[in-house]
Amino acid sequence: MNNSVIVLVEHLRGNIVDITYEMLGVGKKIAQHLNVPLLALVIGKDVSKLTPNLGLADSVLLLDDEKLEITPPQLTAKLVENVYKQKQASILLLACTNITAGVGPILARRLDLPFINFCKTFRFENGDLFLTSQLYGGKILSEVKLIDNKGIVGIYPGSFPLDAGKSDRTAPVEELEVPDFVPEPSFKKYIEPELGDIDITKENILVSVGRGIQNKDNIEIAEELAEAIGGAVSASRPVVDQGWLPLTRQVGKSGMIVKPKLYLALGISGAPEHQEGMKNSETILAINTDPKAPIFNIAHYGVVGDLFEIVPILTEKLKQRKG
Repeated sequence: MNNSVIVLVEHLRGNIVDITYEMLGVGKKIAQHLNVPLLALVIGKDVSKLTPNLGLADSVLLLDDEKLEITPPQLTAKLVENVYKQKQASILLLACTNITAGVGPILARRLDLPFINFCKTFRFENGDLFLTSQLYGGKILSEVKLIDNKGIVGIYPGSFPLDAGKSDRTAPVEELEVPDFVPEPSFKKYIEPELGDIDITKENILVSVGRGIQNKDNIEIAEELAEAIGGAVSASRPVVDQGWLPLTRQVGKSGMIVKPKLYLALGISGAPEHQEGMKNSETILAINTDPKAPIFNIAHYGVVGDLFEIVPILTEKLKQRKG
C-alpha cells in the first residue's frame, strides 16, 4: 500500500543541510504523482526548532530526544524502519552524504526493499517511477525502474534545485514516541581539525587550477588573478595530490562541493569527479589548450588557448580597471 513518501531530514549542528531541500522538492513531485502525502522525518536532539523550515512537507514527523544527538547508522535505520512501517510509506528519500552513509543498505535489508543510490534524475512513465543512478563517479548512468513504486532512494547532492524544496508555510508537526534503546555503537562527540585555511565553499569567486598549471611555482599566476578579481585559488585533485595546494582547496567529489558565482577553470580537463564538485556554479569560464576537454561541455564561456598567455593579460586588464 502506498500511503506516503518520507524524506529523512539531514541536519548538522542545529542547521538543516541543503540536500534536505533538494529531497523535499523531489519528494513533493513524487508524492503528487502517487497522490500521497509528503512527510519530513526529523531525528535528533533539540530539533523541534527546525520544523518551521520544512513547510513544503504535508506533515513533519518529529523524533526528539537527548539520546539522539548523533545517531549511528544502525540506530537511524531502526528508527526510520519503525516510522516507515507505521506510516505505510512507499518511498523513502535520504541523502548520499557522510551523515547518512550506511543507513540505506541497512534499511534495504531490514525492509526487503531495493536501494537506489546516487540518484540524479527521475521520471514517471505509465505510472512507473524510473530513477537515474550515477555509477563510477559519473562515468556510467544507469536507469532503474522502481518495482511497485516502492524503495529507498539516495539523492546525490547538487542534482536538484534547492528552491523547489522551500516554502513559507508551516507544516503541522506530529511528535512520535521515541522507543527505549541502548545505542551500539554510539557517538561521543565531534573532533574537528584546525583548518588554518580558507573555506572555498563560501567564496563567491574561485580561480581553480588543474594539471595544466604544470608546476607549483606557476600557481602564482592564479593567485595574482584571484587577488585582482577578489577571489580565492582552488584546484583539481592532481594539483592537491602533488602537494602544491592543501586538501582544503580541492574541488570535486573527493574534495569540496562549491557553487560560486564565478568559477574560472585554468588548465582543468574536467573529469567527471571534478565536475561533480563545481558544475552548479552560476558562471563557469574555462581556459584549456584542448578544444575537446570535457570542461567545455559544462562551461558557459570557453577559451581554447594557453593559460600562461591569457591569464596574465586578464589579470593586468582587471588591475587597470580597478585602478
